This record gives sequence, structure tokens and C-alpha cells, in this order.
Amino acid sequence: MFVFAIAVVFKLCTIQFVQGDQYRDLAEQRTIKNVEIPANRGNVYSADGSLLATSIPKYDIRIDAIQPRQEVFNELIKPLSDSLSKFTGKSSSYHQKVIKKARLDKNRYFLLARNIGYSDYIRLRNFPMLKLGAIKGGLIVEQTTRREHPMGGIAERTIGYERKDADGNVTRPGIDGAFGAKYLSGVNGQRLKQKIGNGQWKPIVDYDQVEPQDGYDVYTTIDVNIQDIAHHSLLGQLELYQADHGCAVVMEVATGEIRAISNLGRNRDGNYYERLNYAVGESHEPGSTFKVMAFMAALEDKVIDTSYVVDTGNGSKRLYGRTISDSRGHGEISAARALEVSSNIGLATIINDHYANQPKKFINRLKSWNLHNTLGVSIIGEGKPVIPEPGDAIWSRNALPSMAYGYNLQMTPLQTLSFYNAIANHGEMVKPRFIKAVKEFDREIEVFDKKVINQKICSDKTLLEIKEILKNVVVRGTGSRMYSENFSMAGKTGTARTDYNNYEEWRKDRKYVSSFAGYFPADNPKYSCIVVIHQPSTKVGFYGADVSGPVFKRIAQKIYTETPLIDQVESIEVVDKKVEESFESFYKTAQLYKTIMPNVVGLPAMDALALLENMGLKVKMEGVGKIKSQSVNSGVKVKRNQVILLGT
Repeated sequence: MFVFAIAVVFKLCTIQFVQGDQYRDLAEQRTIKNVEIPANRGNVYSADGSLLATSIPKYDIRIDAIQPRQEVFNELIKPLSDSLSKFTGKSSSYHQKVIKKARLDKNRYFLLARNIGYSDYIRLRNFPMLKLGAIKGGLIVEQTTRREHPMGGIAERTIGYERKDADGNVTRPGIDGAFGAKYLSGVNGQRLKQKIGNGQWKPIVDYDQVEPQDGYDVYTTIDVNIQDIAHHSLLGQLELYQADHGCAVVMEVATGEIRAISNLGRNRDGNYYERLNYAVGESHEPGSTFKVMAFMAALEDKVIDTSYVVDTGNGSKRLYGRTISDSRGHGEISAARALEVSSNIGLATIINDHYANQPKKFINRLKSWNLHNTLGVSIIGEGKPVIPEPGDAIWSRNALPSMAYGYNLQMTPLQTLSFYNAIANHGEMVKPRFIKAVKEFDREIEVFDKKVINQKICSDKTLLEIKEILKNVVVRGTGSRMYSENFSMAGKTGTARTDYNNYEEWRKDRKYVSSFAGYFPADNPKYSCIVVIHQPSTKVGFYGADVSGPVFKRIAQKIYTETPLIDQVESIEVVDKKVEESFESFYKTAQLYKTIMPNVVGLPAMDALALLENMGLKVKMEGVGKIKSQSVNSGVKVKRNQVILLGT
């Protein structure tokens, strides 16, 4: 027994003094832990400072019902219940009952209010008992943040978000996602919590051990007025034509700044919402909008000129065993006219006749414009363009003539728009830009300037010729329904088949992509724009001029009629020589005469009054205008409060 007792004492001493730190750390790990407190995510703003995305703090208010001393609890339970009654609308007796029950049940994590805003949080934490804090009053505050978009669903996909699923996988679409990790997310804080049973943890104190650092703010290029115009113009046309989805993008010509981007898809109920970022991510066959690139390649390589005559026949032509069709026959027409009326036969014939034996020459011209590469925009998920060349799996004898009118290749709407923007921008191709700056309050962290992809895509001669043709497309070509005498536009219509791999199935359910790309005003372009609508109902219409053209026109005209114009004033300091001389004369007189009566004859009445009163004199004036007489001659010594009569 004695030996056993010695062994027990030895073991107790070993646990207490030798292994004590280890066991204490283990106990603390099981009952106390550092919980990560998410930092407030930075805001996303439009170009004019309007809020596009922000993190709203939300609070859960709980009480450790056994933490307050008994006398404190008894004294303040009634006032607390009265305050809660006014806040929740439930009776005071109800709150007394549930809080007393929580104390009897030793509930250390009893919920008083969930998911409340900041103003309500401040109000609750000043209620009786709760205002005593965590130690004396048992107050427990838990903060979370929720991302909100003040503009609702408008541009929601482009503004973006960052979400984590149960497995920790992160989804980061749009601007919010692209700049989240580097700028918006901030640095998380830490807070000590103690385990109180039933798997629940409560904060030990009502402050954070490590305060979170808020993220930086991102200022976008989006103009909320233009965005609203683009969104509703696109939405109205999607609904009218019962289309599957579509997009509209407005870009500032000189800078490449994206002023508006709308991406709308239809859900099962037939309603449209920002489903995917089609403008950035969806590569598809562009159809006739690509004819401009093919035509310019032929002009630049000097294989044709705008007056070159091409025979389009009666609207149907067999080439390499495949039929190429136009909506109607045009006969022999100029190359320029072939583009104006969007003749598939005309463009296919031109490209096939001059590049069939040297297809690499045509492909290399397209590559010189960087059409085979992505733009490298900041938003994640840009679609890859497909420009085939000899040796590729999709290359055949038909590949070259098909490419001439926008088939057998793929581009995203934004990539197509960038090329049209270069035409409007005197040949300079700029990278589309969604971000202007990253800031911490007024301090700029990073500024994003214009980036040039191609200094000059073509000669000035080609540029002038293609601009004239694009203007004529609207005046007398396939876009003539868009023509307006009061507002000039230039661009190209596009209509392409889609999902046509099984031609027999396609004939039963014909699907098209309708588009229009261009810029406005035609002679001095400020904005470029592209509208692409997928799978409009063929019962209503499917041609690009009918489906997408009206959206382009509505956006262009509304921008100039509904968007406020801001004139920049370089300086508010305007120097008027006459006023400056008058002031200098007045100032010298005021400095020279302190106790000697000055000569004020000829001075404006207000100047004379100010001068004499600043000398401490009392002035009486008859009439208005310039001073013609004064009661005390100039040069006479005057006293303070002396009365001076002035006549005008």
C-alpha cells in the first residue's frame, strides 16, 4: 500500500510539473480557439463613383444567460425585456420568460436577434444589461458580411462575386472575382472563442484580438447611365424575339474603356437575368460581321480595290461541292457594294479567287491583327478565338471561302468589337479595359492606363475606304432600316447559323445568331458597340438588321439624348485685365491712406464705401453709381468715426 501510494504521488507530480504544460495546451486547444474574422471586402464603384458592389455588415446578438450576476440579472431583466419588446414587437413578458428559461437551462448562447444591420446593432447593444458588455452583461456579438449590388441584376455578372462551396472550391466571375484575391479581399482578423458545450463557441471578449484590415476599393470604367440604357435596350429586344440569350457592349473608342456590358440569358420561366458573361466568354462563329476583316485583308494585300467587280449571280453558287447562298441575287457588283449588301457569294468569291493558292497569306494577315489571340482582359474566363490554318483538323478546301463570310472560325463578341473599335480609332487597336484604378480612400494603389495592342492595323487608304463602306451599310445597305437623318452610325450586320452540325435537324428547328457591330457618330466616333442575340424566334425574325440593329440604334441615340454631358473646366480662375487693374488701384489707395482722406471721386460707390469704412469713417451716400463728390477734400487728416458725405 505504501509503495502504491508513492507511485500515485510520483505520477501526480510528473503530470503537474513535467507534463503540465503539454496537458494545459491540449486542454486549451479543445476549449479555446482562434476564429478567423473575415475582413470587409472593398467596394466596387462605377466611373462616376456610383456604388456597384459593397459588403454590408450583419450582426447576430446573443446573450450568455448565466454570465450576469444574480442581482444584476434580477434588476435588469425587466428593462431589457421592455426594450426587446419595442424592437421585436413581441410582449415584454414573452422575452422575460424565454431569457429566464435560458438562465435556468444554463444557456450561454441564447439568440436575441439575427442578421440585423449596423444601426439596429448599435441600438441593441445599448439595451439594459447588454450595455454592460460581455463580462458583466453577457453580451455576445457575431458579425458577418453580405455582398450586395445596389444596381440589382444590371451588369451583375460583369461586376461579379467570389463564392466558396462546401468543399472549399472558389468561383470568381467578373471584376469582383478577378480583383478579389489581390485587392478587394483585405486581410482577415482573429478572435478568441471558448467552447461552451453542444459544439457551440462564444467569444471570450467583445473585441477582436487581431483586427481585420479592409480590402481596397476598385473603380471600374462602367458608366451607370449607359449601362442602364444598354441593359434595358437588350432586354426589350430579347423579350420581343423570344431569344435564348444575348449581350451588348459599349466601348469608348479612344481609350478602350468599357462603358456598358450587359449579358442576359433566359431561365426556365422565360425571364432574363445575368446568367453568363457571354460577351467575354462565349466564342462562336461571328457570321457577316467578320466580312469586314476579310475585305480589309484583300484591300491591304492589294489583290482588289473597292471598285473590283465580282459576279454574285442569282443568289446561289456552288463552290467545292457546297452551295453558298445570298438572300437574293445581285448580279455583277463592286466589291464595296458586295460588302454593303453583305453578299456571302461576293466575299467568298473574292477570297477564294485571290488566296486559294496561298491561304497562309490570308491567315497571316488575320494574325497580324492579333485575331488569333485572346485580348488578355482582366475578367477571368475569356473565350479563345479559333482561326484555322492549313494542316488543322477543321481545315479543308471550303475553309477559306467559309471564313470570308464568318464561318469555320470563332471569336467572342468583345474580340470582334475590339477590331471595329480600331477602325473607329484611326487604326489603333486598344485593349478593352474594365478597371480605372484601385484606391484606399483617396490614395491610389494602382492606376490602369490605356494599352495598345496594335499601333496601326492598316493603311490610311484602307481605313478611309472601309469607314465609307460601313457608313453606307447603314445608309443604303443591309442596315438601312437603322438609318436616321439626325444621327449618323456606321457598322455591319451579321446573321449566322448555329447548331447546324446535323443539317436535317437544323432545318426542322432553324437557329441563328444575329449581330450588329459598329460605332457612332459615324464621322467622329465616340463609342463603339456590338450587340449579339442568340437563337431569336424565326417566327418573329432572325436577320441581324432586324434583331440586333434596333438595339444598337436605341443605345446610340439614347446615349446622346439621355446621358448627361459634362464639360471639363480647366481652371476656375479667369483673369480679367480691367478688373485686375481696378483692384490694384483700390489696394494701393487702401494701403496708402490710413488717416488721410483719399480721393474717391471716380471710384464705384461700393469700392469707395469699403475703402472709407475700413479707415473707421462713417459714410453717408446719396444715389448709386460712381462717386462724383466727397464732403472732405483729399489730403485732409480725418478722425475715426468722422462722417463723410459722398455724392454720385
